Amino acid sequence: PVQIRSMIDSQPPIAITSAGKVFRKDDDSTHLPMFHQIEGMYVDKDVSFAQLKGLIHKIISSIFEEKNEIRFRPSYVPFTEPSAEVDILSENGKWLEILGCGMVDPNVLKHVGYSDEYQGFAWGVGIERLAMLKYQIDHIKNFYDNDLRFLEQF
Repeated sequence: PVQIRSMIDSQPPIAITSAGKVFRKDDDSTHLPMFHQIEGMYVDKDVSFAQLKGLIHKIISSIFEEKNEIRFRPSYVPFTEPSAEVDILSENGKWLEILGCGMVDPNVLKHVGYSDEYQGFAWGVGIERLAMLKYQIDHIKNFYDNDLRFLEQF
């Protein structure tokens, strides 16, 4: 809701980030029905998917403080087209999805009254997922068990 409200209330250029809770139907070792997310959006003239990829690479390298192998694969992310999921190669050699991103669908920009000269990109990343990778945590529910032994190690 922060992204659409920002677009309704402001004219481009817009660059925002926001954090909050996300609710969805998932419940396994790497997903929960509720998690915390940081999302971002940038809208201006001459915005490209290449700029989005560059930003994602910078975010990942700054969080993990090293060069990590990541890949972008086509996917469905609401309100973006084209869309991609970004995976990171974990230490065990398996790819793990860490975020969704894409170019803001031109129909969304049109709906908020922006002219055709504007494009944008958006991304969203689960905070718990990043912490799981950075600190090698094997189960997302550890964050919510209120076990002081787990929490005190950080």
